[in-house]
Amino acid sequence: MKFGIVAFPSKKLQDLANTYRKRYDSHYSKVTPHITLKEGFEVNEADIKVITEKLATIAKKHAPLNIHASRVSSFFPNTNVIYFKIEPTEQLSNLHNELHAEINIGKPRHVFVPHITIAQDISAAEHDDIFGQLRMVGVNEKDTIDRIHLLYQLEDGSWTTYETYKLTGDE
Repeated sequence: MKFGIVAFPSKKLQDLANTYRKRYDSHYSKVTPHITLKEGFEVNEADIKVITEKLATIAKKHAPLNIHASRVSSFFPNTNVIYFKIEPTEQLSNLHNELHAEINIGKPRHVFVPHITIAQDISAAEHDDIFGQLRMVGVNEKDTIDRIHLLYQLEDGSWTTYETYKLTGDE
């Protein structure tokens, strides 16, 4: 099965992202707006118990995440993905690094850039037009996220929650 670890922002920030996603994101119906903490990885059923135990331990060490969606950005020219940039913090970095160290399945395909995708699978011309418009509108939202989620992918490509972990620590 394919799993991933994410943090869902508040409904307010999700609703804001969805105003763009429903028009510009081909994955709109497959997953809720989120910050990816660990990209999708394959694991068999036998190993999932170990992963859930590690996630529970990690969540007990880390405090709720204070995030700031500070601007609209893009991964262009690598890919035509437009996103809300989440300002990197030591807290977010530490959580990401610990998840990768403790759940050592698959190497990260990308450098960790905290973000919430709002547009993807668009042409270069669409990217230029949409990105120009959204940069002028901008975003400036602060939020606190007190849970992380282990998701799994269904046969139709959509993602659903396998288990949720409350961040209750001091870090």
